[in-house]
Amino acid sequence: MKHILFLFILISISTNYSQDKDELFSMISEEKNQIELLPERMVFTQSLLWGEKGLFRKTGISELNLENREKELKLRKSMLTAHQAIGYLTLASMIAQGIIGGKLYNGDESLRKTHNTMGTVVNIGYFTGAGLSLFSPPPLINKKKSKGFDSIKAHKILATIHFSAMVATNHYKHRDKKIHKASAYTAFASYATAVIVLKF
Repeated sequence: MKHILFLFILISISTNYSQDKDELFSMISEEKNQIELLPERMVFTQSLLWGEKGLFRKTGISELNLENREKELKLRKSMLTAHQAIGYLTLASMIAQGIIGGKLYNGDESLRKTHNTMGTVVNIGYFTGAGLSLFSPPPLINKKKSKGFDSIKAHKILATIHFSAMVATNHYKHRDKKIHKASAYTAFASYATAVIVLKF
């Protein structure tokens, strides 16, 4: 009788342990499935490549899983660091281009070739930096929207302005000198301000 009672208790404990173990693993599995791998909001260029149905997901270049997202976040950090470094170099080249352009408009035609070359340098730097930001993998989560006006919002607004101004600068280069000049100064002013606001 004692042996039967002992066996019954042992089976009960074993069954309960097995059920608890199964429930635990089930909870862990459910928790993993609930992890959001992508933020709620993404820039359309990021969504195009890195979204749930983005190009890299469909082609299998980077499947949407936790391991790949960890790699993507490291890539994002590298791309944004490069974006910042190129931003400073582009700003310096814009200043140089402004000085050269001013002398050219005052009649120094000997700087025409230098002005064109520097324009190419500015364009390469600017659009490379923009591409690194626009096409970088998205963050894991979105930052909480602040109610007031902060440096991030200012940076985004200024980015829209200087991007439009850069496109206009190139478009009117051989079409209208006055608009070209005004666009170039607008691009420089808004770009420089966008760099400065992130420091505050």
